[in-house]
Amino acid sequence: MRMQTPWGDCPVSDAHVHFFSRRFFDALGTQCRKSAEEVAAAAGWVLPPASAAELAATWAAELDRAGVTAAVLIASVPGDEPSVQAAVTAFPGRFYAYAMVNPMVENAAASLQLSPALHALCLFPAMHRYSMHDARVESLLARAEAAAHTPAIFVHCGVLTVGVRKKLGLPSLFDMRFSNPIDLHAVAVEHPRLKFIVPHFGAGYFREALMLADLCPNVYLDTSSSNSWMRYEGLDLRTVFRRTLDVAGAGRLLFGTDSSFFPRGWNDDIFDVQTRTLLDLGICERDARLILGENLQGIFENR
Repeated sequence: MRMQTPWGDCPVSDAHVHFFSRRFFDALGTQCRKSAEEVAAAAGWVLPPASAAELAATWAAELDRAGVTAAVLIASVPGDEPSVQAAVTAFPGRFYAYAMVNPMVENAAASLQLSPALHALCLFPAMHRYSMHDARVESLLARAEAAAHTPAIFVHCGVLTVGVRKKLGLPSLFDMRFSNPIDLHAVAVEHPRLKFIVPHFGAGYFREALMLADLCPNVYLDTSSSNSWMRYEGLDLRTVFRRTLDVAGAGRLLFGTDSSFFPRGWNDDIFDVQTRTLLDLGICERDARLILGENLQGIFENR
């Protein structure tokens, strides 16, 4: 499947889509003492089917509508890796499974099932309040590096907000001390076999994310979300893309939308804004193909 882009008929893969399974709604409901149905109503979202494979089919149809070839699906609560793995099993080659892991949970590294259907581990240091240099994180990374099918490591840095928690009246007791991409530097150096992905250009730590990418060739940046953090530094998206391309090149930039829920579905607006920006910068077709999908595919080709 190929999408019509400013550079012609081009395969597009989205490196950042949240897979809000029924387990995600149940987890939020437990925290605020509501049913999954009440959580969905409060958020204004469509409650997903109980079957992860059915939700995957909904996403596959949505991507077909948009002309998107493949997408990362992020399990957005710890312990929900079976949901995204079920999506990969139901639609081989269509999805990449990412799972949120909290290394602070007892035996997190030992209990993780690193199957070929799991493509990346997602770490949220500010959310779960830990440093990337914690020994429990190191245990997790060592296990990932030793796995036959080595997963990538997605590390959320910078500003982190979860709008649905506010709608449900739930506190977000995050700790920004652990949000700096520089905290990832020594870790990426010490684990050269692992590929690290930092979303949203560092989400407010743009300079630091560029420094990290410059020093570590195994670090990738994803472009997802509205990138509203730009207001902190007086930046616009054109400048962000230009400076990222100058430092990291087109070969380590991953297009993403941060799509997540229905009825909105896949966020076409993000794609339109980002491709117009890249076109305005005058990037060539080869670089556009790398950013829009080939880089993401390359991360998992020989893992």
